[in-house]
Amino acid sequence: VGYCVQSNVHFPWAPFNSIPTNIAPAEQWAQLPEAAKWQIILFVGFLEVYSEHSFILEKYGQTHYMKGGKPGFFPDFDTMVHPVPLNL
Repeated sequence: VGYCVQSNVHFPWAPFNSIPTNIAPAEQWAQLPEAAKWQIILFVGFLEVYSEHSFILEKYGQTHYMKGGKPGFFPDFDTMVHPVPLNL
């Protein structure tokens, strides 16, 4: 999905507006600033750890999907110390 979106969608704000749209997605990724790459990677990593951590899943009465839990379940952010307005 990400490859298709990156190939067909152009964001008009910085730093994306300086990256040409007529190059391959791998080349577009290479042209992103290093800080932007790390921000994307760390955010996705946070979502991965948050959605699979047994402490968080137990608060919702769930277990990991490899231990009999429901596949595709993503916990709300209601258990966070800092309130987050976005729920996936």
